[in-house]
Amino acid sequence: MFKGTSRLRRASAFVYVSLVCVSLGSLSWAAHISTHTSTKTKATSSSQKISESQRTRRRLHHLARSRSVGAGSVTAVSATGLRAHRYHERFHMSSFAEDITNGDVTAGEDPVVRQAAIDALGNMNGTVVAIEPTSGRVLAMVNQKLALSSGAQPCSTIKLSVALAALSEGVVSKETKVALGGNYRMDLTTALAHSNNAYFEALGRKLGFEKVAYYAHEYGLGELAGYGIPGEQMGTYPDEPIPTALGGVGKMCSFGEGVSMTPLQLGAMVSAIANGGTLYYLQHPTSPEDVANFQPRVKRQLDIAPLIPDISDGMAGAVQYGTARSLRLNFNEEEILGKTGTCSHAGTRFGWFASYANTSVGRVVVVVFLQGGRPTFGPKAAEISGRIYRNMYDHNFFIAGPAAPADTAAIAK
Repeated sequence: MFKGTSRLRRASAFVYVSLVCVSLGSLSWAAHISTHTSTKTKATSSSQKISESQRTRRRLHHLARSRSVGAGSVTAVSATGLRAHRYHERFHMSSFAEDITNGDVTAGEDPVVRQAAIDALGNMNGTVVAIEPTSGRVLAMVNQKLALSSGAQPCSTIKLSVALAALSEGVVSKETKVALGGNYRMDLTTALAHSNNAYFEALGRKLGFEKVAYYAHEYGLGELAGYGIPGEQMGTYPDEPIPTALGGVGKMCSFGEGVSMTPLQLGAMVSAIANGGTLYYLQHPTSPEDVANFQPRVKRQLDIAPLIPDISDGMAGAVQYGTARSLRLNFNEEEILGKTGTCSHAGTRFGWFASYANTSVGRVVVVVFLQGGRPTFGPKAAEISGRIYRNMYDHNFFIAGPAAPADTAAIAK
């Protein structure tokens, strides 16, 4: 009788341990289980301890290390969760500068426009170029050293050239919905207003490099924008697309990768949009006599008049609800149409905004270009442009129009 009971207890213990092992196996954790046969009561046997073995702890440690993501985004796992470390781009140039107007030649500039630009720019490291689009006359050029330099990557302002090229070639119309993955589609107005990169990369790939480059040159990139402006450089436009590994023609059409554009070149192109298709040589008068004897010089006529309405809504949308809406913090009285651009290269961030005021008494083009670090970006350039328009408006520029230069450039405040 005693022997039978002993066998029964050993069999029960074996079945209990087997069931526990099977149940724990589904948890994928290696565990050490005490299997000593107990002669105590049933309540005592149910409290057998289950503890992690060394192998289990090693697996947990390996799992924690495997959860740590490379490239500096996540570096450690703690009991409270993941500690994220995001990559931050490092910039080497300051967004601020002093005495940026030193050396500027101002005797032939409009005193209202120049002072408006100086006050709006403040101590930001940048330049402002204001142009009369119906003649190509430079009304003001603040920080002329930067404005006349070899230029910088145009960032998303290149999208104006690409949009006109795609419309010219019939690749899209204003209403065309371009597929951007899945069921998502976008039209030209929305893409310009929100500066959608995928949309313009798609246009660039459809056009191909040869057509993209042809129209870019037609609109003045890669050549001098000015006529007889001392010190002007003409930037660069590549003879072939950038490598596919760097984004190819798509990246050239969304970010202007591989292109160097000057504020004068962008100003001349936007002036042609503002005036209906005449690409003027920009001229910068340096004396009152130059202003009195000023004669516009046409570089060439662009066949874009029928296309301008198709991009105007997108440029207006950028200011009303898109990437340039910061302009409206300072100015709402007149319609402004424009395009922002933000990108960085070799530790320097660029912020562009090119626009024109569409008023009942005429139009004026304003290009703001900023360079520096994190405070520099396209919406900041748009905000500065809003201050420029505000200053000009408050000093009756949009009523009187461009003024002849006076002996002093100061404006009564």
